[in-house]
Amino acid sequence: MAVKIRLRRMGAKKNPFYRIVVADSRSPRNGRFIEEIGYYNPLTEPKIVKVDDEKAMNWLNNGAKPTDTVERLFREAGIYEKLNENKSQE
Repeated sequence: MAVKIRLRRMGAKKNPFYRIVVADSRSPRNGRFIEEIGYYNPLTEPKIVKVDDEKAMNWLNNGAKPTDTVERLFREAGIYEKLNENKSQE
């Protein structure tokens, strides 16, 4: 089972709001998911990205693959820096 970390679209028409979820790659975009680990609101200034660092790092260590957009959001939020710090401490 391939697990992906991806965006799930919420919100009204022309008013998007996204939740960052961990889901099976075969499930639909807004379908079943395993766990919600954060959210992303692109309409505010500045854009709001809230991610549970611990859950995100746990899923990345277990082999979950983020989509391109989620990977960019994780880089901006500093998730990969924390992940590399934890790996270097072990």
